[in-house]
Amino acid sequence: MDVLKRLEASGIVPVVVLENAEDAVPTAKAMAAGGVDVMEITFRTAAAPDSIRAVSEQCPDVLVGAGTVVNMEQCKLAVECGAKFIVSPGYDDEIVSWCVDHGVAVTPGCVTPTDIMAALKHGLKVLKFFPANVYGGLTAIKSLAGPFVGLKFIPTGGVNQQNIGAFAASPYVHAVGGSWICPKEDIAAHNFEKITQLCIDARKAAGL
Repeated sequence: MDVLKRLEASGIVPVVVLENAEDAVPTAKAMAAGGVDVMEITFRTAAAPDSIRAVSEQCPDVLVGAGTVVNMEQCKLAVECGAKFIVSPGYDDEIVSWCVDHGVAVTPGCVTPTDIMAALKHGLKVLKFFPANVYGGLTAIKSLAGPFVGLKFIPTGGVNQQNIGAFAASPYVHAVGGSWICPKEDIAAHNFEKITQLCIDARKAAGL
């Protein structure tokens, strides 16, 4: 199963913020125990590269990617560390071109027709929609899907336990992203059983 199909099968792409790389593997295992076997480790902290490497090497059943990738240095480092997909908050042609040329799945943030058309030139069919709650949510996604037939989105930002069901039911949504199933406070406090339960609850709410 290729990377994008794995993301679709998971239905949920957790946005994981790690302050300590030693917490990466326990977090990955906790989420996997709750039925979520993919994780997007963000480059918001210095622990990201080592965290990605640890999960890649020690959790072969978990599909690990890098999020909040905003420049080529981060992109290349993430792939070197074992990231199987790249997520960026906005569209960067250099990052997208490099990923396409190197066979790395990439989902750049695209919320306007102009962004989407730039991504389509590279053959992308799945895009991040961020922040979803600011840029119109499901209403905007449905409107954008009209002229761009076959395109799907991964909405992130404002997706939560209460509205995940509506997002997941949309034919234009590939998967949903969010950090509510792995709060950084719970990671830091090693509340891994809670994270497992949050994943179980989220999948149930999403109808997965």
